Amino acid sequence: MHSSPRIVAITGAGSGIGLLLAARFLTGGDTVVGLDIDMDALDRASTALGPSFHGFQLDLADPEAIRRVFTHVEQAVGGVDILINNAGIVAGKWLLDHTDQDVRRTFAINVEAHFHTVRAVLPGMIERGFGHIVSVASAGGLAATARLSAYSASKFAAVGFDEALRIEMKRLGHPIRTTLVAPFYIHTGMFDGVKTRFPWLLPILDPEKVATRIHRAVQNGKRRLIMPWFVYAGFPLRLLPVDLYDRLTDFFGVSRSMDDFRGRP
Repeated sequence: MHSSPRIVAITGAGSGIGLLLAARFLTGGDTVVGLDIDMDALDRASTALGPSFHGFQLDLADPEAIRRVFTHVEQAVGGVDILINNAGIVAGKWLLDHTDQDVRRTFAINVEAHFHTVRAVLPGMIERGFGHIVSVASAGGLAATARLSAYSASKFAAVGFDEALRIEMKRLGHPIRTTLVAPFYIHTGMFDGVKTRFPWLLPILDPEKVATRIHRAVQNGKRRLIMPWFVYAGFPLRLLPVDLYDRLTDFFGVSRSMDDFRGRP
């Protein structure tokens, strides 16, 4: 494994899981580049986390801004060793209630930004002979449900992106590691109001524990992190007839988990 200190770029680092991840990498001696659209949140993070945290304002829905900011990052801080595409948004609406803007921005941030950020850092990683790309998707990218059509579609795409990138790096002989992260709902505010029928099987996840597990997965070079373990059942369940699959997701409460969704104000 590559030794510290490394330069770790984290999208959505101003709050939630991104901020918690920044703190963990900093504790390990790494330098963190925090990317977020909310400059006030980045300023607060910088004050709390210290001089090894470098905040850069970035709208991930703007490909040109991504190229510009990552060029600035390389000049000001250095080449990125680990990229964690953590930022994400959710509309949480019935399909017909989605606006065009809801759909466009969900895909722009949840999956298209992965393409642009990776393309910005990958040449440098290949040149240096080390790199790690972390794609934070979702259990909703393995099994969809009502009121998550845009979100789940974007997260399914993020899962496919990770898989294609992993295989492509192997085919080309580049020593670039990839990690897919697919958690169930997390208590961060993004999914306020969601519910689970069997919390002992599908608990709403604690942010601190999720950040710890993601950090550990990156440190250990783990290829796939799915939380909780029961989400792995989604893979064999795909082999069932569609009607039976739908009945099982309804029984476990997945299909109704968004019924009381409020999200962030």
